[in-house]
Amino acid sequence: MEALRPLNSDSRLKHRPLTYARFLMGLICFVMFLSTAFICLVYLAPLAVVVISLVSKRCSRKAVSFFFGIWLSMWPYLFEKINKTKVVFSGDRIPMKERVLLIANHRTEVDWMFLWDLALRKGRLGCIKYILKRSLMKLPIFGWGFHILEFIPVERKWEVDEQILYHKLSTFKDPQDPLWLALFPEGTDYTEKKSEASKKFAAEVGLPVLTNVLLPRTKGFYACLLALRGSLDAVYDITIVYKNHQCPSFRDIVFGIDPSEVHLHVRRIPMDEIPVSETKASSWLVDTFKMKDQLLSDFKVQGHFPNQVKEKELSTFKCLFTFTVVVSFTAMFVYLTLFSLIWFKLYVGLSCAYLAIATRFNLQLMPLTYYVKAIYSKIEQKRE
Repeated sequence: MEALRPLNSDSRLKHRPLTYARFLMGLICFVMFLSTAFICLVYLAPLAVVVISLVSKRCSRKAVSFFFGIWLSMWPYLFEKINKTKVVFSGDRIPMKERVLLIANHRTEVDWMFLWDLALRKGRLGCIKYILKRSLMKLPIFGWGFHILEFIPVERKWEVDEQILYHKLSTFKDPQDPLWLALFPEGTDYTEKKSEASKKFAAEVGLPVLTNVLLPRTKGFYACLLALRGSLDAVYDITIVYKNHQCPSFRDIVFGIDPSEVHLHVRRIPMDEIPVSETKASSWLVDTFKMKDQLLSDFKVQGHFPNQVKEKELSTFKCLFTFTVVVSFTAMFVYLTLFSLIWFKLYVGLSCAYLAIATRFNLQLMPLTYYVKAIYSKIEQKRE
């Protein structure tokens, strides 16, 4: 049949060919994800991060976690139920709902999305936060979502990032706030060219020469430990690899052509086992990436990680229910925006303006009591 012919010659390298039917299905999925993200943001973000945050920052984060956790859950459902990607977990069994720092290797541009499959199963999907490069905040609509979810944008230049990073981390210290903070210490995704540069640098300074990962940057990792050590339960060391080492792109997962399997190996390290001093913590991180390097070498030979763990399968009913709720919510508010009272159009316009400004200038509202205390403190200083 004509509709089943691949659209390009590179399709043969992927798990599935990019057929016309798959292209159409992927396009529909992408439009649906983009439209539902837009509607959820413009209608729910002002409520969650403006109105509620003026009363309580903790309640605001709970609202964001609930509302946007529902939308985020559609991605693991897309991977596992629609694309039929097999996600294989191994290593330590980890408990539900811990406050943790995640460190992971960075194979490709979509690694961070597959962490959602683990977070969903552990009840932490809505509160996973990433330290990511600032340029991603410029993505249309998704950049707004990154801001609302309190991702931490960095320039990957320590002299620029240090103050910003410590300030942002200081807002996550409350042990009552759920938190999965994800960091990719390599600072960029793995390529052969970057690997050669990393090996050369490691050899020059007397550090381990790594083949399957890049030498980790330690300052950001230590900053996270220094700011949050007292409120975290553990560090999760996650090693990600794809079947046949065929690294997928964002296009691949949207159109369902790759990957066929994703393997996540997890080591849980209690916080009291992580060194306190910067020098020892940095050495610990380098040793951890040396272990990752060996794990990935063994995976090439064996085709799997050791100690596979049976995690529960995602529910097909929950998948269908979630998609139905989100799509219905989107359809209703699209109709109200386009065909109902002018107030809906005004609300959307003001919401878009707020999201654009808040994301551009990284604005986060605090409870009214914070501003009252700040004003009172200034008045007291003037009196003195």
